[in-house]
Amino acid sequence: MMYETVTKKTGILYVGSEPKMPVERPETPPIYVSTANIICDMDDYDNASQGNKYYYCRTANPNRDNVADAVSFLEQGEQSLVCSSGMAAISTTLLSLAKAGDHIITSNAIYGETIELFDRIITKFGMEVTYVDLTNREEVQRAVRDNTKIIYTEIITNPLIRVVDIDSIVDIAHRVGALVVVDSTFTTPFALRPLEHGADIVIHSMTKYFGGHSDLTAGCITGRNELMKKIYADYLLFGTCLDPNSSWLMLRSIRTMEMRVSRQFANAKALAEALQEDCHVRYVNYPSLINHPQHELAMQLMPNGCGAMLSFRVEDDREKVNEFMHRLKLVKYLGTLGGYKTTIAHPATAFRFEFTTEQLIKMGMEEGLIRISVGIEDIQDLIADFRQALTVFAKAK
Repeated sequence: MMYETVTKKTGILYVGSEPKMPVERPETPPIYVSTANIICDMDDYDNASQGNKYYYCRTANPNRDNVADAVSFLEQGEQSLVCSSGMAAISTTLLSLAKAGDHIITSNAIYGETIELFDRIITKFGMEVTYVDLTNREEVQRAVRDNTKIIYTEIITNPLIRVVDIDSIVDIAHRVGALVVVDSTFTTPFALRPLEHGADIVIHSMTKYFGGHSDLTAGCITGRNELMKKIYADYLLFGTCLDPNSSWLMLRSIRTMEMRVSRQFANAKALAEALQEDCHVRYVNYPSLINHPQHELAMQLMPNGCGAMLSFRVEDDREKVNEFMHRLKLVKYLGTLGGYKTTIAHPATAFRFEFTTEQLIKMGMEEGLIRISVGIEDIQDLIADFRQALTVFAKAK
């Protein structure tokens, strides 16, 4: 035994560090939790620092690299980085690709905390941001300046479920040499792959559909090698990498992602159709519905499904909306989305302390607007749950 000549105090620090026999090709990848790997000598360190060997977890980790490979495969990108959250992915990308004096065009309907990032952080570093309706090509075109460097967009807006024509955005951006960065969280690679439409970078909050079980927080960035090399340099300094344990769990979740997401897409379509027929529902926002204002565009961009997010409006009565939530038996109110269970959210409440009632109404967030993240339950159970709860809006005789 190699530690026989040392004391127990010392030996216990070393014994059990190596497997007793070779471990070859395990069916499930092990979790590499070590923060560092042993370096043999200076030459070995030089080799490791060139990216040819794992030596420090923040720099590279086998579990995180496995997830990155899976994301690149799904998005058909050259390289991916896996981050500690969706916001980490967004902030790392924007702070890496833009500099003082640059102009960024983005949607006036993007994720609320992305707006906060633009307003509180991005502009602080001397970058300019213009908010426009990205579903309106003329409005986007008018916003372009000589110093426009990035157009940042989502494909499906939240909570009104409008569809952005990614091909049009790419055309406008690339005509002036600007990059297109897409947050494709709502669409997932199974509905649309932005890189195939000419986008330069695609981002996901992996907390949602990639993780899919409401128990992981992560994000990812995917693009071509040239851009990803630039982002990686800052990614290391920002320290936004995902830890090994979460990376291992994320890869396990990705293995079943297609089955989950396909079921969610199908359920969302069926639930949207059922809600549209309910006499207590004023209207439903979901792109596969023929009366959706961008139905044709959605079918062109997303023939395999329009996502698992929808919203609908009922009577603008706060007390009744609350009672509707209480009556739901399966579906719960949750401050996230994309999980295997169906959940709801109330957009007006989410922004009640940031905007006036008049502003919320102008933004389309009336008191009766409810957002749904559709899960994988039996669709008949879901429809029945919503129908029985919606009877709270029945008119008294």
